[in-house]
Amino acid sequence: MFKRSASRRLSLAALAAGTALAALPAAALAQAWPSKPIRLVVGFAPGGGTDIIARAMAPRLSELLGAQVVVENRAGASGAIGADIVAKSAPDGYTLVMGHSNPNVIVPFVFKVPYDPANDFTPIHYIGYVPNILAVHPSVGVKNVDELVALVRSKPGVFSYASSGIGSSQHLAGALFTKITGTQMNHVPYKGSGQAITDLLAGQVNMNFDTMPPVLPHILAGKLRALAISTPNRMPQLPDVPTFNEVGIRGFDVTNWYSVMGPKGLPRDVVAKIADAVKKSLDDPAVKGKLEPQGVLYVGPRNPEEFAAFIKTELTKYSTLVKELGVRAE
Repeated sequence: MFKRSASRRLSLAALAAGTALAALPAAALAQAWPSKPIRLVVGFAPGGGTDIIARAMAPRLSELLGAQVVVENRAGASGAIGADIVAKSAPDGYTLVMGHSNPNVIVPFVFKVPYDPANDFTPIHYIGYVPNILAVHPSVGVKNVDELVALVRSKPGVFSYASSGIGSSQHLAGALFTKITGTQMNHVPYKGSGQAITDLLAGQVNMNFDTMPPVLPHILAGKLRALAISTPNRMPQLPDVPTFNEVGIRGFDVTNWYSVMGPKGLPRDVVAKIADAVKKSLDDPAVKGKLEPQGVLYVGPRNPEEFAAFIKTELTKYSTLVKELGVRAE
């Protein structure tokens, strides 16, 4: 009798243990996560704004999450290559992407991409946006936007502007500028801002409409001349540079925003952990000290739900703008 009861108790215990083990993976994922390094994919070459922001945040994110956050540059197609890598990765929290206006809300309307920008990503945390700056090489010989417009109008198709790729915000900014001013310029796309600025500094291209982080040091050093900025008000980093509105270029609403995103299907608790770490990172004085001088503006959605709604609005906005400008793969 004792043996039979003991055997029955052991069987029941084994059954209970098996049931608990079967339920373990879903519950244990969030508890155990992270247990290995996390990839933070940047869809652009080193040296651009996205890369600068990712590398400023990565060390603090590593500390907060308790696992190394490794920045991985996978440049090409205006960020779409990096975005696609993450869209097709396992939803386990170990592969994230620096979400960006280019691959997430602009490029899909310029050329066919292998992912669905509205449904293949999990919005985690919005970081902020940076203004676009019209910067020219000193050899162009102009001191303000009026002089630039007059010069470009006098020589249609002679001048060129660089961008970080076809369908990038820089591409749209240049196309929008030429439409508003009635000018003609050649668009020269690169795989990222770093390469575009290298050629701009060498005078291989005449100007660009890049974001503040990669061009600001060269403007301050006198190697590039800033003519206008896309914010509603002037920026303290460049107090003498007027806004596009100030110089009569109305409706110049093109900016780059940045975020952290993952593939669709990320568990909510993992999303919450990453979002909390990103928020704390952005609040950290050391990280702020790196990002704020670069012109990063922390204005936008405050949680994953607001961020998801923001993306839908942005998709509508840029779908319309791309059509109006006639921007397409060249």
